[in-house]
Amino acid sequence: MAFTGNYSCNSLRAGLVNGTINFASDTFYLALYTNAATLDETTSAYTTAGEVVASGYTAGGQVVTATIGSQTTSSGSVTYITFSSPSWTSALTARGALIYTPGDNGAVCVLDFGNDKTSTSTFTVTMPANTSTSALIRLV
Repeated sequence: MAFTGNYSCNSLRAGLVNGTINFASDTFYLALYTNAATLDETTSAYTTAGEVVASGYTAGGQVVTATIGSQTTSSGSVTYITFSSPSWTSALTARGALIYTPGDNGAVCVLDFGNDKTSTSTFTVTMPANTSTSALIRLV
């Protein structure tokens, strides 16, 4: 009962303000977690607690590439960011994920899949389209 929703992490907001998170140049990872993990907006960094353990899955997850877009409309401007969709050739079960930058930069966001998702061969996390209305992160 650890996952309770999707969150942008407090460390993301701090990192945007103090310049320690840069979507154009930082390396980002997506790690998978079971429902035993405790992840929410206060998650500040990658943790192995509750991380998926499966053949074909490496602790720490996979590198995901951030893509930035922007749009100006009559009601204002929006900058939006999504990430590449990682996949693992593995039989595994995950309840959610954490996108993070290594080191002191910290956690970006927690993704709650809503319930356990199980794969018998390939597990893929499909990211939303990188548009002003669909992207994973939207700054208005």
